[in-house]
Amino acid sequence: MMIDNQGESSSDGGKRKREKRRRDVKRQSSLQKSGVLWNRTRHASVLRKTCESLFASCEPVSIELFEQHENEEREGAGRGDTGKVPVYVMLPLDTVWRQEVGGVYNPVLKTPKALNECLQRLKAAGVTGVMVDVWWGMVEADAPGKYNFDAYLELLRMAALNGLKVQAVMSFHAAGGNVGDNVNIPLPDWVLQVGEEQPDIFYTDASGCRNPECLSLGCDNEAVLRGRTPVEAYRDFVKAFLSATEGYLGWVVSEVTVGLGPAGEMRYPSYPEGDGRWRFPGIGEFQCYDAYMLEDLKEKAKEVGHPEWGHGGPHDSGNYTKCPWETGFFHPQSGSYKTEYGDFFLQWYSDLLIDHGDRVLASVTEVVREQCPPEMAVECLLGDGSKKVRQLEEVKVGIKLAGVHWWYKSGSHAGELTAGYYNTRQRNGYRSIMKMLKRHNAVANFTAVEMRDCEQPEYAKCSPQGLLAQLQEDAVAFGIPLSGENALQRYDKFALDQIEHASYGEETIENCPQLKRLTFLRMGQSMFDNWDAFESFIARMNRRVPDDAAPINNVAV
Repeated sequence: MMIDNQGESSSDGGKRKREKRRRDVKRQSSLQKSGVLWNRTRHASVLRKTCESLFASCEPVSIELFEQHENEEREGAGRGDTGKVPVYVMLPLDTVWRQEVGGVYNPVLKTPKALNECLQRLKAAGVTGVMVDVWWGMVEADAPGKYNFDAYLELLRMAALNGLKVQAVMSFHAAGGNVGDNVNIPLPDWVLQVGEEQPDIFYTDASGCRNPECLSLGCDNEAVLRGRTPVEAYRDFVKAFLSATEGYLGWVVSEVTVGLGPAGEMRYPSYPEGDGRWRFPGIGEFQCYDAYMLEDLKEKAKEVGHPEWGHGGPHDSGNYTKCPWETGFFHPQSGSYKTEYGDFFLQWYSDLLIDHGDRVLASVTEVVREQCPPEMAVECLLGDGSKKVRQLEEVKVGIKLAGVHWWYKSGSHAGELTAGYYNTRQRNGYRSIMKMLKRHNAVANFTAVEMRDCEQPEYAKCSPQGLLAQLQEDAVAFGIPLSGENALQRYDKFALDQIEHASYGEETIENCPQLKRLTFLRMGQSMFDNWDAFESFIARMNRRVPDDAAPINNVAV
């Protein structure tokens, strides 16, 4: 037997090491359990205070009691909610606005009384919840790390009292440059000041035009924001939101949707309509000409042995308003997108976008796991003496994917390529996105569910239905919940039927709906002017016979 210098056998030393490891594991497990217990106690305390400010009383109850209560309610109703697609309604972009008081601008609810009346009507119609943009340019407008969520807390209070859930969109982009934008909400002033000093923090096209709608993914890990990187700034913003709204998490706030680009979508700003550079159905332009992205392209080109590929995007890819056949890169027969160079560039361009989503989601989901409540339920005594048991559910993290459906039936799918989706007739570009989302257990939200192929101009080779079908198939393959939004505000029978079909028609797996949630764009006067059509649509989505519609008065929102 070997003896070490201290006279101890090596086998004895090994036993001591194993015992030490076991003690360390037990200690770590004990710390984790105490941390979970502390979190549960803290969340219960915050939840109690929040609910007591809303209802007559509030008491924590066991999950078993909650499940029993739910079963009794379902039996009493004679059916369960299996297969139901919950409907959320998008609130106006300017639901929260900046109001000047004594020279100081603070975020406020624009029309709180009218908003509350609208929420009551949505609830009565059968709507599950609402979506609201939590604007970076509103909340952290004046200085880095200085947040004001007061207006959003007032909205959450309204939603809670009306029995509605809230999908909160962390809007790290500006409003005013996209289809349907009727307001102008810029990025925070201090961010724009940084942009004046360092314009390469913004996406840039081949002509050198900067786009201040959102920050370039090229500077994700650069400390350009007063000592913080953009990813750190996004994480801090989400953490501050979750901390401010802790008492509403899991029972009012159901999802945190993370903005990852223009219009909050994970894409490049390749088709900027607001400033007139792009018009439908133009192919758009690659957005890779800021200094950070060009430096990355240069390095990647060297790595593959072709430094000549690292000077910028394709020289023959046309401009914003061109059609594929008017370019060399996207040409249907001889397009260089099919060459070795084309594959290199498109792979690099789309990989950067997916890596951007991966970085931001990794940072945000960690914060959500830390700050969102553990499984618990509460019993609230309502003002009329009735009791309501509410379960705190997992707060989902989601992203938005753009419905770039023009040129989908062409070989190159040019509109998708410039937006960052390397999806062609020969290549599936969305599976890698779903794979990334799977790592973070995230939800995908897809726009344009109301559109039909037959409504689009034939020469533009559009297929919103084909694109949606592809995303549904890819989402199912990776187990990703897929939700939907309509891109345009429509109340005609064709659009509403198409949304219902996308939600319930031709179910693919065990009769489950293809969409996990629908978000309807958007609450406003147009919705109330078409209330009968909208209320009937909600009734169909809820799979019940419409009740007699109550008269709806006009409401200014």
